[in-house]
Amino acid sequence: MFQDKTLVCKECGKEFVFTAGEQEFYAEKEFKNEPQRCKECRNNRKQALRANREMYEATCAGCGGVAKVPFQPKDGRPVYCSECYAKMKEEQQG
Repeated sequence: MFQDKTLVCKECGKEFVFTAGEQEFYAEKEFKNEPQRCKECRNNRKQALRANREMYEATCAGCGGVAKVPFQPKDGRPVYCSECYAKMKEEQQG
């Protein structure tokens, strides 16, 4: 049904393969557009966006330590550090 396609990255101009498996994933998720950047350029773009993200400090509602989060904490809403958040998520799934 799907066949590998060779596309050209709009960022660096290099060719990359849009595999049949990737196309199937895109179809399942109902994505309308094919990727326009190669994997390396996509990764570089994501890293640049993360590097420019403003981080906020709050007190962790779990352990009382410092939690750095990518959103402005609101009064009355608990904020958790990465470790406490991971523990909570694990407990919810288990």
